[in-house]
Amino acid sequence: MSVLPAPGRWWPPLSVTGVLATGFYLTAVAGANWASAHHLITLDGLAVPAGACIAGMVFIARDALHETLGSRGVLAAIGGGTALSAIVASPWIAAASAAAFAVSELADSWLYRRWRSRGRAAAITGSNLAGLLVDSAVFVSFAFGSWALLPGQLAGKAAATAVACPVLALWSWRREVAS
Repeated sequence: MSVLPAPGRWWPPLSVTGVLATGFYLTAVAGANWASAHHLITLDGLAVPAGACIAGMVFIARDALHETLGSRGVLAAIGGGTALSAIVASPWIAAASAAAFAVSELADSWLYRRWRSRGRAAAITGSNLAGLLVDSAVFVSFAFGSWALLPGQLAGKAAATAVACPVLALWSWRREVAS
């Protein structure tokens, strides 16, 4: 007996790509929160929470989830990521992550759906930029009680997102061509 509802009106059919995207998303969320709780990187005087370098990948994985499993799949993955974070990170980091995801996902999902008609690249780029800014501001203020790490958080997430965005854009383009 499956834990998930049957594919159809309320849940899209599962695919290998959707399962892989979910696994990558959950791993990235848990890894980012664990790293944020345990490591700080200093780059030329800029303090970067180590999790920021991984967290940028979370936005890319989330966009892949949107494409394969839809909004409900993304919400289910956020719930799973929050649960994993509570296990691997400190309570402050896990709570900050949950709050940041809740706020940034609303902004990101709304923008992604709005900009999707302009093409996947526009939707991915615009929604990720908005999500990155909102998520970073909420996460840093709750997790660390200070804005001091915000510049490093933004730099780390931006770098990780810049590396991953072309990969997702290529995957999306190939998916569009194939369908």
